[in-house]
Amino acid sequence: MLQNLYEKYQKLQDYLKSLGSAAVAFSGGVDSTFLLYAAQEALKDHVIAVTASSCSFPKRELEEAKAFCREHHVRHFVVDSDELNIEGFRQNPKNRCYLCKHALFEKILALAKENHIAAVAEGSNMDDNGDYRPGMLAVKELGIVSPLQYAELSKEEIRSLSREFGLPTWEKPSFACLASRFVYGETISEEKLRMVDQAEQLLLDLGFRQVRVRIHGSIARIEILPQEFEKLMPEEVRLNVYAKLKEYGFSYVTLDLMGYRTGSMNETL
Repeated sequence: MLQNLYEKYQKLQDYLKSLGSAAVAFSGGVDSTFLLYAAQEALKDHVIAVTASSCSFPKRELEEAKAFCREHHVRHFVVDSDELNIEGFRQNPKNRCYLCKHALFEKILALAKENHIAAVAEGSNMDDNGDYRPGMLAVKELGIVSPLQYAELSKEEIRSLSREFGLPTWEKPSFACLASRFVYGETISEEKLRMVDQAEQLLLDLGFRQVRVRIHGSIARIEILPQEFEKLMPEEVRLNVYAKLKEYGFSYVTLDLMGYRTGSMNETL
């Protein structure tokens, strides 16, 4: 098992070295952290990290990204993605992710050019091929490279290698842009993004490992791991979560009986 993983990692290293230099789109999550680590090992000082700052990206994630780059001495750039001002984004169409990714990667490409960086890399892995991901069209159109897919690495394999290399993100819960919590067609606003962020942070602070708070109008649909349902059921916890989410602006608070799963908003497509 490990031998196969190391062979894939060598394939990744060889590919990254062939780029000469790279700007890594860096969210601080499991995949982009692993990619940045590998890119720095392959390219040394010829790699930079670029993180988007926006109201759909929680402050905790930005601070973790900054801390990783400081610790590993990676040149780090933070760009304002300002997605709420992208034409059509607020209306949350089915290709919302395409609109956002296209605008963001154009900024990263410009930054890479200014810094004489040859390629822009993003962290999609093999598991990302199975879901509806319009953002990947923007990646293809703009010539962004996906080294983890080139090396045929899955999420589980990335976590295993991350653990081997001592990366702090090896067991970090999966995260996605807060805009992914909105049902398609519902207007995205800074206020509602803040509501979702506060609600998810509350659940994380209460010790829930993997959370999503999906927003349907004024209804919060909580997704947590099924094995953690019982942790939410004690009256004190349940009423506290209900009261806090009401305080944040939700009218109704529900628990999704299927539990956490990626891309649940795509189930209606």
